[in-house]
Amino acid sequence: MRTPSNQPERPGRRRVLASLPAGAVLAGAATAGATTAAARPTGRGRAADKGAGGDFRLGVENLLEPEQLGTLEGEDVGLITNPTGTDSSLRSTIDLLIEAQDEGGFTLTTLYGPEHGVRGAEPAGGEVEDYIDEKTGLPVRSLYGDTQKPTPEMLEDVDTLLFDIQDIGTRFYTYIWTLFYAMEAAAENDKRFVVLDRPNPLGTEVAGFLLDPELSSFVGLKEIPQQHGLTVGELSQLFNGEFLDGGVDLEVIAMSGYDPESPRETGLPWIQPSPNIPNVETAMVYPGTGLIEALNVSEGRGTTTPFLWFGAPFITESQIDQMIADLHGAELPGVLARPMFATPTTSKHEGEFCGGVQLHITDMDAYEPVRTGIHVVATLLRTVEEVDWREGEDCRTEADVCWIDSLSGTKRTRQMLEDGEGAEAIVLAWRREMRRFELTSKRYRIY
Repeated sequence: MRTPSNQPERPGRRRVLASLPAGAVLAGAATAGATTAAARPTGRGRAADKGAGGDFRLGVENLLEPEQLGTLEGEDVGLITNPTGTDSSLRSTIDLLIEAQDEGGFTLTTLYGPEHGVRGAEPAGGEVEDYIDEKTGLPVRSLYGDTQKPTPEMLEDVDTLLFDIQDIGTRFYTYIWTLFYAMEAAAENDKRFVVLDRPNPLGTEVAGFLLDPELSSFVGLKEIPQQHGLTVGELSQLFNGEFLDGGVDLEVIAMSGYDPESPRETGLPWIQPSPNIPNVETAMVYPGTGLIEALNVSEGRGTTTPFLWFGAPFITESQIDQMIADLHGAELPGVLARPMFATPTTSKHEGEFCGGVQLHITDMDAYEPVRTGIHVVATLLRTVEEVDWREGEDCRTEADVCWIDSLSGTKRTRQMLEDGEGAEAIVLAWRREMRRFELTSKRYRIY
């Protein structure tokens, strides 16, 4: 795509970052402090792992300890979960809670499903309906469709809401916004909220622009970066302290023996959190190559390598070679690229033979997802004349809100790319913002 000659100049947008007031107390500390402190390591990193004896335990496994389980006694409990809600032996959190009801003296009354549903059967963007769960007989209430935030009626039979879903550390992955809306509803309806913590497979690294509040949507409601570097438990504390005024009766059941600098060394089997995140390698690239959704280029949906491959029927072999040369020339750490041809079976360019590029991660610890994704988008726009934003003519002015704006969290990314600025200029721009977010988020880290 080339920028039209009459493209108006766009002034830079003022960035907004919620910050913790000086002297403020960590939201949720009074209600979560004792349990979180008992369940979590006493320090951070490998020292914390040694201090916990090296035995890794998920939040749900710590919840099921008799002393902790007793905190649910006498309560009606609702569970927000999906297929990733399991213990280390892959036993479903749903089943574990049902088995623990008598010992804990509580009742599991309701299940709540995010995008893709409680059982994970729905496709990306597919509306999830209310229904009765065949296995348990429990009502399943949808939090993806007409209702994304639990209504008072949906919470009538619940005293405490539990959240147990594997996140993949990316702002535009919708499960964290199901978390936010559920926390907000809990505050408004005087319900207790408990997060069963899980690893962030991307670790603690932070990258990408902070969300511009004017672009708030279900792929980014609040001002966090594209790659947020927090576990869901830590993120829930940040939500409560920064955006919900500490109004949630929040408790985080932390993991034990967790090293946040080595999140993929827990020994946990990978459960795909959504249909197009089949393995941890895909989760690693998604925060960056997810931006390809904003182009008229396939991001690999309908192939065996979603988000690791991108292509289109109009991309030629010579253009493929040029893009690979560009990516390798950028000396991006931990990744190599090669030519790959594919015919997507669904989504963009379904049934069409496409030329493209596959990314191969060679070092997960060194790989930089968002930086690499920006380079991919930039080389596509620069090399292939037919590449355009997916909205085409409806994405030409600053007044337009395009998918690239929603995903990157700002119109600055689109503006800079259209103005011909290099990928590294964009990276430099968001790195300035990340320093401020890192200071804010540090207050909410558990590990």
